[in-house]
Amino acid sequence: MPAKKKQPLKRTRWVYLKQIFTSKFQAGCLKAKLEENWQNGYEIPPWVEIRKLKENRYVVRYTYDE
Repeated sequence: MPAKKKQPLKRTRWVYLKQIFTSKFQAGCLKAKLEENWQNGYEIPPWVEIRKLKENRYVVRYTYDE
């Protein structure tokens, strides 16, 4: 029986949006908008995250497939 080759782990690639938000609510609104655009599409929807920065500000990032 041949040995199975290990597949290299594919690293997730993130796209950070340029805009920085002062409240989590503002970032959440953009997150919902990004997710909604993919709801009725034929592609796999992206993962969308809100990341907190040091100064109590927020940034939104999402994934894409190559």
